[in-house]
Amino acid sequence: MFDWMVWTVPTAVFFICIAVLLVGMTLWEIRSPTVLRKGYLPMATTRGDRLFIGLLVAAYINLGFLGLGEQIMDWFSLQEEPSVWISFALSMAALVFVMRKA
Repeated sequence: MFDWMVWTVPTAVFFICIAVLLVGMTLWEIRSPTVLRKGYLPMATTRGDRLFIGLLVAAYINLGFLGLGEQIMDWFSLQEEPSVWISFALSMAALVFVMRKA
C-alpha cells in the first residue's frame, strides 16, 4: 500500500509527529476551547490556525533543506549532505515558535 513512497526513519518520524500533534490538539480543543489571540501575526489566530501555519512553515523548511542539500554541502565544504534530522529539529523549533508567539 505504501510502497510507492520511500519510507525512511526521518520521514516516518515526521509524519508520526504530525499525527500526534493533530490528536493532541483535538483533545486539547475538546478539553479547553480556544479563543482568538493576537500575536506577532497581523491577525488574531486560534490554536488550530497557529498549528496549520506552523505545519506549513515546518514543511517548507524540510523541503528547502532537501532542495538545498547539495548547495549546503558546497557552501560549508562538507563531505556528504547534511542529515535531514537537522531540518527536522529546525522545523519543530519553528513550529513551537509559531505556536507560542503567533
